[in-house]
Amino acid sequence: MTTPGPVTDPFDVMFVGWSFFRGKLLTAAMDLDVFSVLGDGPLGTEELCARTGLHPRGGRDFLDALAAIGLLVRTGGRYGNSPGAQEHLLPAGPGFVGGFLRMTSELMGSDPDSLPALLRGGAARNQTAGGEVPFTRIFHDPARLRQFLSAMDGFSGAVADELAHAFDWSPYATFSDVGGARGNLAARLAAAHPGLTGTVLDRPSMEEHFDRLVAERGVEKQLRFVGADFFAVDLPRADVVILGSVLHDWPAEQRATLLRKAYEAVNDGGAVIVYDTMLDDERQEAEPLMLSLIMMLQSAQAAGFAPAECGAWMAEAGFTVERVLRLPALTTAVIGRKTCDRAGRKN
Repeated sequence: MTTPGPVTDPFDVMFVGWSFFRGKLLTAAMDLDVFSVLGDGPLGTEELCARTGLHPRGGRDFLDALAAIGLLVRTGGRYGNSPGAQEHLLPAGPGFVGGFLRMTSELMGSDPDSLPALLRGGAARNQTAGGEVPFTRIFHDPARLRQFLSAMDGFSGAVADELAHAFDWSPYATFSDVGGARGNLAARLAAAHPGLTGTVLDRPSMEEHFDRLVAERGVEKQLRFVGADFFAVDLPRADVVILGSVLHDWPAEQRATLLRKAYEAVNDGGAVIVYDTMLDDERQEAEPLMLSLIMMLQSAQAAGFAPAECGAWMAEAGFTVERVLRLPALTTAVIGRKTCDRAGRKN
């Protein structure tokens, strides 16, 4: 990822302020079913406008703008979905993130003073003293929960496919995915490595979703579910413990606590894998920094962190940090090892 230079041109300054309009283009395209209409293949301008109800005055510019920002592909006067739109913006598709995008955009945009309140006082206006925010309501709303799980599957699926091959699983027989939701990442690892068995630990309400998913994927014999609060119980013992998109939800002290618990759960010679949408260590990449602020708007405790910080927490817990790995979906993994000296004492 390249870091842009300082902004100098007046219109570059203006377009920073107008950048929200890209989001409006996307949500308008979803409202007009553009991506769904193109789900079966490209269409010409007139037919696409007719099927989506686009008026000729703004329709062509709208479609060309969607192509210019990479959501559509225009070839010879015909428009088709880009690969990313085809995979992630079709409501019936397994990688659909549109519902989650709407939900999080609503949470961020429903109160225009939320970001200034966060920056002045450390908490967004829609957060209570106990840290409860509208985001947590998804766990009590079946429709939104399905959208959330679908979106999380889209992100964790991309991470899992890379992690299944970029990390050497051959020395290990077991893993546990702490905060693993309905087990999408675990199921993909199990499918890629039939010799692995794993445990997913998450809220008890996730169990029915887990059972359905692992049965659909045919990996139910390799995986089991534990419903619990991971701060209140010992983490499941395994050769590899995974903490994926978990640490960002908690302040530094509780992040350190989870890593100490992970150290106790990892078998000697095993590993811990922490993956998250981490900041770069130089704090120069805009997207992770903005994601950190988005997290803060949605939770009174959440915030981004850098690989070096994660490595320090790992080392404090007793792990030896071995590798930092860039993964898809703006995700970084930090990998640590639990070693023993020749006398069998933990290092």
